[in-house]
Amino acid sequence: MEYQHLGNSGLHLSRIGFGCMSLGEDYSETENLILRAVDHGINFFDTADLYQKGQNESFLGGILKGRRDKVIISTKVGNQWRADGQGWDWNPRKEYILDAVNGSLSRLQTDYIDVYQLHGGTLEDPIDETIEAFEMLKKQGKIRFYGISSIRPNVIEEYARRSAMVSVMMQYSLLDRRPQEACLGLLQQNNIGVLARGSIAKGLLVDKAATGYLNYSEPAVRQAAAAIKGISGEQRSAVQTALRFVLRHPAISSAVVGIRTPKQLEEAVQTLNTPLLTDAEYLVLQESLAVNYYDQHR
Repeated sequence: MEYQHLGNSGLHLSRIGFGCMSLGEDYSETENLILRAVDHGINFFDTADLYQKGQNESFLGGILKGRRDKVIISTKVGNQWRADGQGWDWNPRKEYILDAVNGSLSRLQTDYIDVYQLHGGTLEDPIDETIEAFEMLKKQGKIRFYGISSIRPNVIEEYARRSAMVSVMMQYSLLDRRPQEACLGLLQQNNIGVLARGSIAKGLLVDKAATGYLNYSEPAVRQAAAAIKGISGEQRSAVQTALRFVLRHPAISSAVVGIRTPKQLEEAVQTLNTPLLTDAEYLVLQESLAVNYYDQHR
């Protein structure tokens, strides 16, 4: 496994992170999968209080309890379940964050969270109040660092300017290169690590039947998948090529992969044993379809 620093936090994350949102309901299967990931050198696990109404955190906390000093746990806050359990509301208020962290700590069976992320965000939020909550939690020792999970350039810019966040989680793939134009350079310049999700674009780049995606038509998606396949083969699978594309950008600290099966785990981890993309291969991918841009929240 290879490791990369996360911004200026001092944390060193496995280049392949484990995205827990896709975990199933069976505890023993989940335990087996997560412990195999640890054995393979994955040390970064990302969850959220929203996932499975907290069960995701509970599973992860129980499984990693005896290995807490060997792993880096990230969870998220901001989506408050309604009393009837039928949906949630956005709540970035200080009072809510200071209360919600205690539930996450309890479910994760830990005294601290390595990276606590705001699970969204808008310019209409009380941003300074949200930042104040995170800073208070740092002083209390309940969290070590904080960041945001957002694809909105204007929100990312505000937090980069006004806070001491160490990370941004955002979607990034060959089919979503919007961050290249609007965010990655800014974050790299400010020494803020990027946690990339959606690297295989819901499977459209590797094995799913082509369909429209973001502003791309079905033929364009098919063309991108063909480009991925065209430079794969014996040396790399399509999944590994898609991950190599994402990891090639210097702003990316870790590609956080939604892993559901041991086979998916093995394939993702083995990415780091495959050849780096050559300049020529990278150019083939870049030129396989027109780059897209954020047209909102700028």
